[in-house]
Amino acid sequence: MKLATFQDGSRDGQLMVVSRDLTQAQFATGIATRLQQVLDDWNFLSPQLESMYQSLNSGRAPRAFAFDAATCMAPLPRAYQWVDGSAYLNHAILLRRARGQEPTEKMRTDPLMYQGGSDDLLGPHDEVRLARVSWGLDFEAELAVITGDVRQGARADEALDGVRLLALVNDWTLRERVAPELAKGFGFLQSKPATAFAPLVLTPDECGAAWQGGRLQARMQVQLNGERVAQCDTGPEMVFHFGQLIAHLAKTRRVRAGSIVGSGTVSNEDRSHGVCCLAERRAIETIDDGEPRTPWLQHGDRVRIDCVDADGRSLFGAIDQRVVPLREPLREREAAANDAEVEPAVSPA
Repeated sequence: MKLATFQDGSRDGQLMVVSRDLTQAQFATGIATRLQQVLDDWNFLSPQLESMYQSLNSGRAPRAFAFDAATCMAPLPRAYQWVDGSAYLNHAILLRRARGQEPTEKMRTDPLMYQGGSDDLLGPHDEVRLARVSWGLDFEAELAVITGDVRQGARADEALDGVRLLALVNDWTLRERVAPELAKGFGFLQSKPATAFAPLVLTPDECGAAWQGGRLQARMQVQLNGERVAQCDTGPEMVFHFGQLIAHLAKTRRVRAGSIVGSGTVSNEDRSHGVCCLAERRAIETIDDGEPRTPWLQHGDRVRIDCVDADGRSLFGAIDQRVVPLREPLREREAAANDAEVEPAVSPA
């Protein structure tokens, strides 16, 4: 089934069931008002939503209405947890080689993962407010899963059973903020603004044979200002499947229902497939020509990300966002303070 969240003016929106062809929707009234409720009580509530979904697809839903992705929030507008991996090794290899480094063997056996902000997740058509172009805004087209409860120490196959829903993500990154943050020794914070999500999440069975061994066999399409920049395969080059990523997260703690786990930027070795982030294009330019030529995103740029099945049908609906100036620009003094490197009084433990 396919689910979405309607923007009703509240923080968490209103849960909708959406038809397979993305033309009709119905509020999940009487079953659940929010997606998190369903994740918390999946075994009881999801069969009821599935029944509504079947009625919607057969044209028998009495309260159906036309679906409009522009009215959607992120499926989980705020989540208990958002973590992102780096499952496509080609992405990491390109970025390391552009810095004059070679990949390590450990990268093939031990997933990279960071914990991002989950209190404010963007909807598919929300504007991206960029205070300073010099911060180097970049898009990152990714897949993600939303989990149920997963026990601490779960094996990869057990963790894979915890997948409840699949999602499409744009994990926005401020590239010029990354190096100063990592140099502090703690990790990403300011360099990772709010992540955006496609309007729909779907149960793995909705993908049929395309969901294989914790990987989705689909095609990631990215456009920048109407020009196609990526047509990447999401399945074959995903080194760590979602079960392995969830197991990595669960190694030392429980994973609770409503946790979102990202794949990292989709990336293919075949350069004709394009790139799912500008950092890869700049890395290729640096490797080939000694320096990057492609600029980071500017105010007014528009990024569209979609993921389609073998027949070219959109699985999640598209993320379609425009970069705009922050409506309340930072004062020069505040901006300078934000950019200043302050030496910590105590070294990080």
